[in-house]
Amino acid sequence: MATQAKKSVYDFTVKDVKGQDVDLSKYRGKVLLIVNVASQCGFTNSNYPELTTLYQKYKDQGLEVLAFPCNQFGGQEPGSNEQIQEFACTRFKAEYPVFSKVNVNGKDADPLYKFLKSSKGGFLGDSIKWNFTKFLVNGEGEVVDRYAPTTNPLSIEKDIKKLLNAA
Repeated sequence: MATQAKKSVYDFTVKDVKGQDVDLSKYRGKVLLIVNVASQCGFTNSNYPELTTLYQKYKDQGLEVLAFPCNQFGGQEPGSNEQIQEFACTRFKAEYPVFSKVNVNGKDADPLYKFLKSSKGGFLGDSIKWNFTKFLVNGEGEVVDRYAPTTNPLSIEKDIKKLLNAA
């Protein structure tokens, strides 16, 4: 039986930090910044505060930051979902959703990440190279850009503003 091809991020359901299903169609019409995060990465202290800054600045204009913890890079996200949530919310004042830990590469990669990677391959092919790879999604649920882990969130603010103004 063929499954219908997924055409936008709104076609996916993911798990929240408590393991409950979240239908991404609830974000329809929003600009999304989807990021694979880790608590013990060299990029943690620069990315989390900047993601929080972007979210606080643009959430009322339609930006959502969706954080997906991942332990596939140097074992830098070893904690439980609860520990990760506590870390993000307490240390970095993250008000945006932090979802259940996922794999972003390999045969067990989360279907959302398979879609994101197939929509926007990276510099060295489709694989996610490290923590804090970022995907920018427009209000129609289409992946419009992909940013490397070394790209600071604030440096993509102009791209976010452009999509928010287009919405």
